[in-house]
Amino acid sequence: MDQDLPTIILLGIIEGLTEFLPVSSTGHLILASELLGFTGEAELAFKIAIQLGAILAVLVAYRQRFAGVITGLARRDAKAIAFTRNIVLGFLPAMVIGVFAYETIKILLESPLTVAIALIVGGVAILVIERMAHRARYDGVEAIPGKTALLVGVGQCLAMIPGVSRSGATIMGGLLAGIERKTAAEYSFFLAVPTMAAATVYALYKNRDALAIGDLTAIGIGFTVAFVVALVVVKAFVAIVGRFGFAPFAWYRIVVGSAALVLLLGK
Repeated sequence: MDQDLPTIILLGIIEGLTEFLPVSSTGHLILASELLGFTGEAELAFKIAIQLGAILAVLVAYRQRFAGVITGLARRDAKAIAFTRNIVLGFLPAMVIGVFAYETIKILLESPLTVAIALIVGGVAILVIERMAHRARYDGVEAIPGKTALLVGVGQCLAMIPGVSRSGATIMGGLLAGIERKTAAEYSFFLAVPTMAAATVYALYKNRDALAIGDLTAIGIGFTVAFVVALVVVKAFVAIVGRFGFAPFAWYRIVVGSAALVLLLGK
């Protein structure tokens, strides 16, 4: 991997900005990489590794919440147990399907055209779901029934298609299941920790031969940038959703996806 510092920083910013928004961080990284010529096995490993920075941002931003759950589990607190159960149930479908579908997913990851189409379709889906979502019945991750958590986890698997967006799939699935907006967003953040950590470690293991010792510096810089940016975005996103809903992100997806489609088909 032989890339200049501005490219590494830019990709770190893109990862941090988009990982927890319903706009697809993977899709944005694929399109940006196509434009910047940042392609290859080592480059793919870099883009996977810097996701760990975004995961760390969630752990830091919600450190008190996670600490409370850990101490609650030690006391066998019902809310802490329900929280943990819902994270595990939401994570399981992605873990199982991800292991068996890795090679297919990897092929899809190499297709910018897939990303462009998925961005547009996903944007339209968000607009439709916002209008048809059920009245909120569950306020708080602990209040989500186990069956609902599992269904949201199944919906999260759609994000294995680049451009769909992991956060978008889980949040929209949550809204359809009657989960309150802020709770759906936070549940998406919390589900990201085991889901992204497992996916990142597994993908890095699969691509371990593509990484050289010299690449670790670039990964460290991208990781740090992604962490700082994501730390700001996580808190800001909840406030934006509470005020404006998800429509702004839907229209953004449609515009970016359409522009990308025009550029790709015009080559």
